[in-house]
Amino acid sequence: MNSFTGRFVHLLQRFTRSQRGNVAMIAGIALPVLLMISAGAIDLHNAAKVKSELQDALDAATLAAARSNATTNADVQKVGMASLKANMPNYFLTNPGDVASFTVNDRTEVQATATVQVKTIIANVFLPPYGQLFDDYLPMGASSNVLRASRNVEVAMALDVTGSMSDGVDYMPDLRAAATELAGIVVQGDQSLFTTRVALVPYAGGVNVGDFANALRGSMRDQLTDVTKSEWAQSPTSITGVSGQTLTARNHGLKVGDPVFLTGFSTRGNLNETARIVKKVTSADNFELEGSYSSTDLGGSSRAVRKCETEGCYTVLTSVNHSLVTGEIAQITNTSGVTGLNDRHPVTVIDENRFSVPLVGYNRGNLSRNGKVECGRDGCQNRMFRHIRNSTKVDYYTRLPATTCVSERPRGNNAPSEAAPSSTTYVGRAYLSSSNNPCPSAQFIPLTNQLTGKGGLNETIKTYRAGGSTAGQVGIEMAWYAVSPTFGSVFPAASRPNAYNTAETVKAVILMTDGEFNTPFCEGVIARNAGSGSGNDEFKINCNATNGEGFAQSVQLCAAMKAQGIVVYTVGFNLKLTSISGPIDTAYEVMHTCATNPNETFFPAATGTDLKEAFKSIGRDITRLRIAR
Repeated sequence: MNSFTGRFVHLLQRFTRSQRGNVAMIAGIALPVLLMISAGAIDLHNAAKVKSELQDALDAATLAAARSNATTNADVQKVGMASLKANMPNYFLTNPGDVASFTVNDRTEVQATATVQVKTIIANVFLPPYGQLFDDYLPMGASSNVLRASRNVEVAMALDVTGSMSDGVDYMPDLRAAATELAGIVVQGDQSLFTTRVALVPYAGGVNVGDFANALRGSMRDQLTDVTKSEWAQSPTSITGVSGQTLTARNHGLKVGDPVFLTGFSTRGNLNETARIVKKVTSADNFELEGSYSSTDLGGSSRAVRKCETEGCYTVLTSVNHSLVTGEIAQITNTSGVTGLNDRHPVTVIDENRFSVPLVGYNRGNLSRNGKVECGRDGCQNRMFRHIRNSTKVDYYTRLPATTCVSERPRGNNAPSEAAPSSTTYVGRAYLSSSNNPCPSAQFIPLTNQLTGKGGLNETIKTYRAGGSTAGQVGIEMAWYAVSPTFGSVFPAASRPNAYNTAETVKAVILMTDGEFNTPFCEGVIARNAGSGSGNDEFKINCNATNGEGFAQSVQLCAAMKAQGIVVYTVGFNLKLTSISGPIDTAYEVMHTCATNPNETFFPAATGTDLKEAFKSIGRDITRLRIAR
């Protein structure tokens, strides 16, 4: 017994002295603690990540709510939660601890708070066998606020509605959808504190300004006056003798420089029925004529001379207060008795009541019935002009009616101007063929916040159809004028632009085109140097574009806009890519150059979907510009 006890005590002493296995035992005791610490670290990291995601998502949701038209807490909550759930799809589903609140303070500031419950590892993996010591979730919170509508917004959309938009593939539905969506993004429902307005500038061969035509390009002269008398020369004086170059006509009453008309000479010569100028007067009965003539010209038995009213012995017409100007083409109608008078003629003004047309009066007769004369210069109800087809002939004239379209403001080499239209600063008129290149039916709409209903933005955009050539420079100019406080003074009070002040009003112009700018104007008519696709030659005037070709005009207009702080967005739809170095001679280069920041506000679009996405991006960016913080 004692021996057994001694051995047992000795064994215990050995066991207590042994150090083998200490590390394993300590590790075994410490491992659960280390695992819990590691899991806790993972939980904390995950929670911090979710908190960061929550803050980003909440900022985006608050911004979306601020950008929306919502003005009540309920509506703001609806918009904010939709955005928050979209950005955090694993939260705000079934866990009652995932909560968010969006409110609007005085309609100007959207405030938001949110909390999500982050599922933990330490509580749900390690602890359940031993009982719940920690919560299953860690709450993570965030807050955000956005000052909404801190600036007014004025946007003008210059939209290409030319024929090429439906050439092969009809892209007009995409354009209509894009423009409608952008208008809905920009225009806010509440206009009491800040205004958000959009102007529409559809363009093709010009911009149809509708009821604003008279205010912008002036009223048209419907100048139609009576033609009451025709004359061309005085009564004839017989030529009784000839000697060399000297002609004898008793008491002829001529003086040097007088135009005269000769009749009754030999038909073999070159004096009969011709107009000449008196070169020399030697006596009351003798005179000589300019130009060469010989003895063979002096035959004939009934020789006579008439002093003409005008050089060339043209027909002189009396029309009291006719208001014509020398060089314009006038149309004469409803007369009889004077052969060839009922036509279009270039006129030379003699005085306020008389003018001449290039018809030699001899043997043309006298008026047996009075008629009418209609003016035809730029500014008249109907435009008469010499067109470019067979331009070597002087009698090729076209007549086009005035339209409610406008062309570019004539300025020659001067810088673009945004002066209010007046008798000396009207924008250009546009005389267009209704059959060949008509004024587009889509009309200009000045700044408005009306989205729906008759005359509203959405209803107007629905009517857009493709057709006509591309006067892109006119669309750009009118888009500028739509947001210009100087030019816009002619618009109704609700459509007048605010003053230039970037701290108070964001002004933006959106330029969209799918093709070349091929339609510049001269004196209200498509110019001689217009590009291919701008219409038939008989509808183009025989002079080059007053302001130069369309691309150069466009770049100048864009520079003038940007100098006023207007943000210019450009959308080049289906344009051929080209180098942006060297001269600007393509639509792609114009759109790239016109953009305020080519890297951010120029949107090349290749498809209808791209077009809609470009407009949506522009709408979001414009909305972002009006947010204070």
